[in-house]
Amino acid sequence: MVYRLLAVNIDGTLLHSNSRLHKTTKEAIEYVHQKGVYVALVTSRNFASARKVAKALKIKPHIVAHQGAYVGAFDKPILIKRISEELTLELVKLSEVSSSQIKLYHEKYMIGNRVNLPENLIGKASFYKNEPFFYAHQYVDILSETLAAHPAAPPKIDVICETEGELKDLTKALGTMYDEVDTIQINENKFTIVPEGVSKWDGLRYLAQHFTIKPHEIVAIGDGSDDVEMIERAGLGVAMGNAVQELKLAADWQSRTNDQLGVAYTVKELFRRQQQIEHGVSRDLKVNK
Repeated sequence: MVYRLLAVNIDGTLLHSNSRLHKTTKEAIEYVHQKGVYVALVTSRNFASARKVAKALKIKPHIVAHQGAYVGAFDKPILIKRISEELTLELVKLSEVSSSQIKLYHEKYMIGNRVNLPENLIGKASFYKNEPFFYAHQYVDILSETLAAHPAAPPKIDVICETEGELKDLTKALGTMYDEVDTIQINENKFTIVPEGVSKWDGLRYLAQHFTIKPHEIVAIGDGSDDVEMIERAGLGVAMGNAVQELKLAADWQSRTNDQLGVAYTVKELFRRQQQIEHGVSRDLKVNK
């Protein structure tokens, strides 16, 4: 089998547990790129945060961010799916009934509400270190009032709940009331709201179709429960050694942990015998908003 696209999750996969990118992993990504294989970072991170990681690589990978709502080249979008301004305001008003922290992620900024959640919950739900230094953040007392005056149409909304019961009640209410959005649970206290049909796999599939790549020509590597669909549907799904059990059961192959250079190990095992691929003429990227 000739693989033409390598899709790699960022946190818990590409990066070590300390959020650093190892030199060996960089070299492995460059190695597969030199063989003519497309590389994509597929992440729940916002675009700006994902692009910061991409800049640390020796190549310019494609990016599938915002849980799949944003698909693009290193510096140019192909597709952005958004939650409408009207619906965003409704969703925020509903979520404000609880004591949850709500964060709207645009590709250029984040706006959230100020709440007094325990520090351990905020820290547990925050995946993106040092984000405020390169990505505009704003916190307000009542988010719905700010949105009423300054509407926003984000690709995704993150909600951090104080209890697991609160999360279940909110996601159930959203699922019952709104067909236009889907909820993706990240952990027992955090879930993400995205436009209906959006997922990491949905974004990756769109990118693959853009380059006329078939699903069986994709290698996908991940570690979290939100990677399961991508791992199941790719030609070869790889679970990191530190992946959740659900993902390991769905995967075709299991690698080492992220702290044991699992991505580099996978790349060398799967691509070392693959001959270099000659790409045809590249297609122009078009924005579809």
